[in-house]
Amino acid sequence: MTIVTSVDSELSALLGIQQQRIRVQRISSVDERRARIQRVIDMLVARQDEIVDAIDADFGGRHPGYSTVNDILGSLTALKYARDHVAEWMQSEQRAVFSPYDQLGATASVQYQPKGSVLILGTWNAPVYTLLSPLAGVLAAGNRAVLKSSEIAPRTAQVLADAAAELLDPADVAVVTGGPDIAQALTSLPFDHIVFTGGQAAGRSVLANAARNLVPVTLELGGKSPVIVGRSADLATAAFRIAVGKATNGGQICVAPDTVHVPVELVEPFIAAVRESYAELLPTASGNVDVTAIVSDGHADRIDEYVRDAERLGARVEIVPVEPVDTTERRRPLRLVLDPPESAMISQEEIFGPAMVIRTYDDVEQVLEQINAGPKPLALYYFGHDVEEQNLVVESTSSGGVTINDVLMHPGLLDAPFGGVGASGMGHYNGREGFLEFSHARTVFVASEQDPRREWGMLPPYADGYRASMAGQVTPE
Repeated sequence: MTIVTSVDSELSALLGIQQQRIRVQRISSVDERRARIQRVIDMLVARQDEIVDAIDADFGGRHPGYSTVNDILGSLTALKYARDHVAEWMQSEQRAVFSPYDQLGATASVQYQPKGSVLILGTWNAPVYTLLSPLAGVLAAGNRAVLKSSEIAPRTAQVLADAAAELLDPADVAVVTGGPDIAQALTSLPFDHIVFTGGQAAGRSVLANAARNLVPVTLELGGKSPVIVGRSADLATAAFRIAVGKATNGGQICVAPDTVHVPVELVEPFIAAVRESYAELLPTASGNVDVTAIVSDGHADRIDEYVRDAERLGARVEIVPVEPVDTTERRRPLRLVLDPPESAMISQEEIFGPAMVIRTYDDVEQVLEQINAGPKPLALYYFGHDVEEQNLVVESTSSGGVTINDVLMHPGLLDAPFGGVGASGMGHYNGREGFLEFSHARTVFVASEQDPRREWGMLPPYADGYRASMAGQVTPE
């Protein structure tokens, strides 16, 4: 016997409110969709300072400039792009009709309908962006949404929930706070689609819960995004851009460079170049307000243990900048871990913080074999100007997306899909692909006035020659 708690009842009631609105108004006009998106934009503009301050407090130190760029402007850009393009995305598409009905006046089209009510589960490293970026496509597609903020960033979650309660209609967009129990309850409800950003273990739980109600799911799960530095790369540029990627948000990004593969003869110049570039960006870690703190003591301890474990197993560790690791706070220097054994934790687990594995190689084909032997990553990066090798890397691997001669760039494209593949996720959003992800593509066939099937002998009672007539059309051309 299932005991329904008051929390379950409240969440079910919230979904019920949205589903009732959907039943009353199945299709929304362009203006209505734009208005819903605009209300979220207005809310974000009005509460930006409170949100940025809350993120800083949740992290224990994250520069307000970065939070403004990533979570405020990043979300606004996605929302505005959807608002400004939804009219063209909504247009039905004419499709070809099979013969002979195409000659008799029949028509066919694909129309894009809202799925209904969509649950969006965000994560702590981009606590606003991972909610509002997919929300852009959800609202553009004419859906309603329930947003669940990460409990690891509770202040941000509360600010967003308070803002939504005051400025948004919960029948259109509602924000829910709480821990894993709330996420379990929400993902067990019959939403019409679920979007989840986070780790693989939680992603499996979301998928299992959704399966009970046959709810389609979009999962963005991250992974160990590899970087290949080719022999044709500009080493200084590659080192600088990788250093920037690793310094961004303290490496706490789902597409952050995790493992860098460097030709064996270039590894020492590469380490020196990374050291120079990273130290230019962040000359100190301890007490430096430009350094994003690791979000919690538990996460900081996890990363520290990854590095200690690699050292115990004989790996060389370089600290950038060279300074003692101050465990009285959660800001850390970058730790470069050179050629750790495959058994090391840092070789197996997504780092998600200010540490990076460097592996040496002789032949790029060996690197591709290594990458292809592991789980498919969310992002893959290649540095080099050898076009043939570029093509080899792209065509010989599978990943959610690829950036050439930089890192972190392709997820920011507004007019291209972002998402994972295999272990790094399923489905995608951003721009029109997000609109399509959260729409039901419905085929509409309009029949012609004339139906030739009876006169052609294609309806019962069948003529003696019916089978032979049809068999005569079975040809290889």
